[in-house]
Amino acid sequence: MIRVIFGEKGAGNSKRIIRMANDTINESKGSIVYIDCNDQYMFEIKRNIRFINVSRFDIDGPKMFYGFLCGIAAQDYDLEHLFIDGFLKIVRHDLHTLEGLFEHLENFAKDSKLTITLSISGNPDSVPDFLRKHIM
Repeated sequence: MIRVIFGEKGAGNSKRIIRMANDTINESKGSIVYIDCNDQYMFEIKRNIRFINVSRFDIDGPKMFYGFLCGIAAQDYDLEHLFIDGFLKIVRHDLHTLEGLFEHLENFAKDSKLTITLSISGNPDSVPDFLRKHIM
């Protein structure tokens, strides 16, 4: 399953995804990973959640990001939740060009029995159709 927190920059998207990640600890039986593009919120994430700062991995596009996620899942068979904050800063592409990536993510989440939650900043009036079904 893919869930998307979508809103204007400064609308509290990061705070919301952090709260969701921390709340997931109480219900999760598997591993939880929180991915961000910097260390700004590292100390707001509970220590039971693996925090990954992707800026250290030079991800430069959707394909590379997808491979990165597959690598995380391959090394952790108990992975249950992936939280990705600042999604567009990580993939470095316009949201409207990412329909293919979302198709891959949907299949990946389904096959891996994984919940992927993304925070995306943008204008709510310009949400692409392929993304609407995932918005919370």
